[in-house]
Order: sequence, then structure tokens, then C-alpha cells
Amino acid sequence: MELILIRHGLPERRDDTSDPPLSAVGHDQARRVAAWLRHEPIDAVYSSTMLRARQTAEPFAAHAGHEVSCHDGICEFDRNTGAYVPMEVLKRENYEAWLRMATGEHEIDIATFQRGVVETLEAIVEANAGGRVAVFCHGGVINVWTAHVLGMAPRLFFEPDYTSVHRYMCARTGQRNVLALNERAHLRDLAPAS
Repeated sequence: MELILIRHGLPERRDDTSDPPLSAVGHDQARRVAAWLRHEPIDAVYSSTMLRARQTAEPFAAHAGHEVSCHDGICEFDRNTGAYVPMEVLKRENYEAWLRMATGEHEIDIATFQRGVVETLEAIVEANAGGRVAVFCHGGVINVWTAHVLGMAPRLFFEPDYTSVHRYMCARTGQRNVLALNERAHLRDLAPAS
């Protein structure tokens, strides 16, 4: 089966919640990724329970005529921090904090986070054998799943763009392969988020 992970669109920066809605740019990105994927035969649509992922999934699910199944196991690692600062803003405003995050000096147990993500995505794979599934989630989720597929230690090792598309083949034998990372042709004419 083909597992397609899509990162959420650009959310609002919020100091009062770690679950902000999409910004105006994020809603535009969500519409663009929905249009980009509209010709692909998708059998099921899943999302993190977090608002930014659900709002990104909604335009595609509406177009494809699917209900969105939400799962807590593919929420971002920062779900309980009480605030949300986009990584590119953190990098610009507090480079030292961004560097600590980028080099693995963070307060999350990345191995435990990865186990939860892998368990959830493997259940989705098993429930959709032979199909093609779209999962709207988060950069950390994409990182630890990709590390799992590549046989790497769990870590945050690359920066998935907002509404970027990541594809994996998942065989019934247990083999997992990366087909594509960070597809973003649908965003070609947009200025980078800042």
C-alpha cells in the first residue's frame, strides 16, 4: 500500500495554546495541496487530532468525498507545551533554542514519541492493505516515521515544508520504503514562510 504523509499548513503563532488554527497562508497551502492531490485515487483520509492538521485535511477530504479519521497517535510532540512558535520563527527570534531543538536537545523522549507514531501508522497501514491513504500530520511525525523506515535512530533530521507530501510503500511482508520526501510543486509560486 502507499502511505502518503502530508504536513499541515502554516499555523498562527500563539502563546496561549499549542493547538493553533491555520493562518491565512496555511489555509491557502491546504487548498493548494488538496488541488495537487485531487487526481490521485485515495482510499482513506486520516489526520492528527490537532486543529492545524484537521484544517489542512478538510479541503482534500471534501473534494475526495472522504470522512477524516482523527488519531491522537500522530499528534506532534509539542502538543502539551501551551504555546506554538513555527520553527522558522524560532530560528529567527531565538537561534539558540532552535539549534537545541535541531540537534536533539529537547525535553521530549523522542524514542517514546517515535514508538507511538510508528504504532499508529502501522495500524493505518494494516487497516488499508493494498490501498492508498493520505495522512495529515506534523513535521516531527514525518521525521520519526522516516527515520524508522530508513532504520535510523529516532530523531528530527530534516525540515518538512508546510503541506509538503511524503510517500512510502508499505508491503505486507513488513518492508517499508521511501518513495519521495518533501514534494512541494504545489507551492512553487509562494514565497517561503517567515
